[in-house]
Amino acid sequence: MPTTMNDHIEGRPFVRDCLLAASVAALTFTLLAALFWVVTPPDAFALTPAREWLLVCLAVGQALLLCLRRVRPLVCLAAVVGVQVVMIASSPPDATIRGFAPFVVAYTIGGLLPARRSFALVGAAAAVETAAAVGTAAAGSSGLLLPAVGPAGSSVLSYLGGAFVGSYVATHRRYVRLLRQQAAEAVRTQQAKVRAAIGAERTQMARELHDVAAHHLSGMVVQAAAVQQLIDRDPAAAKEGVAWIRAQGKATLDNLRLVVGVLRAGPADRTDGDGPDPDGEGAIPVPGLAVLDELVGTARDLGTPVECAIDGTPRPVSPIADVALYRTVQEALSNARQHAPGAPVQVTLRYLPLAVSLAVVNAPPARRPEPAVRTSSGVGLVGMRERAKLIGARFAAGPTADGGWSVTVTLTDNGGERS
Repeated sequence: MPTTMNDHIEGRPFVRDCLLAASVAALTFTLLAALFWVVTPPDAFALTPAREWLLVCLAVGQALLLCLRRVRPLVCLAAVVGVQVVMIASSPPDATIRGFAPFVVAYTIGGLLPARRSFALVGAAAAVETAAAVGTAAAGSSGLLLPAVGPAGSSVLSYLGGAFVGSYVATHRRYVRLLRQQAAEAVRTQQAKVRAAIGAERTQMARELHDVAAHHLSGMVVQAAAVQQLIDRDPAAAKEGVAWIRAQGKATLDNLRLVVGVLRAGPADRTDGDGPDPDGEGAIPVPGLAVLDELVGTARDLGTPVECAIDGTPRPVSPIADVALYRTVQEALSNARQHAPGAPVQVTLRYLPLAVSLAVVNAPPARRPEPAVRTSSGVGLVGMRERAKLIGARFAAGPTADGGWSVTVTLTDNGGERS
């Protein structure tokens, strides 16, 4: 809803055109009145007062026709040309009386219509006025050439000049509009990228939190169940179990602090791992293949018989690949503990000439896991597959021939560099 007079006028082009027509009419009347009765001597144009008033009224009426310049542009052009023909016939032989309306209507035609059509129309208008000037000169007593040159030249300048300016302004406006649309599209694209990046960060956070919860908390649930059974008959063993749960709880908090710190800090704020964290505490080492033995040892403490073998000469991989491979082993051991409790697990890390291969294979479960222990959310395999895709590695998971389960990740050297 319009709140100001300017908003009200902007929303109604006809009202704006009427105001423009009134302004042009007032300016035309002022200039012609000054020309006839102030600036020039009384007998300069050899016109009677009645003819002078006729020319002034025709010019003012011609200006008022500009009310139709956008609602009926062709009608407005024809009417302006018709009035101008009458003004040419009524003008003195040695002068041509012309207002501002022809230029304004030509400007409008040039801005509203395609260039070829607009120049054809204003060219026709100039030709009509030139023919009228020639006819008026032929009817007079003087020669044909000189009386016709003035009206013809002014017609060409008014119509063709106005159409050129209008066409240029319209082209510039379209260009500016296109730039604004492109800028708006760029903003929308950037916003979409930001939303996608936020979604990716949320997915990463969910994956990291799932890995921490699946590895540490599931082990704590298993150990707590064992402590509950030992607390009466073997208090010493129960105390050891409680101490282990406490240690795992601290490890869980450390890992959660690592995840939150990585997601909270920007790339420029993250340290290289050797300095203190933003909270003033010691830096928490990022998990990777270098601490794979600790991960295997933790799994053994939870009662899973795990063997780890490393073939080939260890070599560094990219940081993202290092964490991804570690998390894959962590998730695979957690799944084996939940779905195949007590089954032997073999972790094999091979450093091949052009690739790094990781395999986690567990034997068939000796017994069905208890419901309290089966805490998997079903997104572990999805997370491992997404991690492998992130680092450009091949991922495979599925049952083995003897009823066990196998998880393999193969990272080529090109994939590690791309990560």
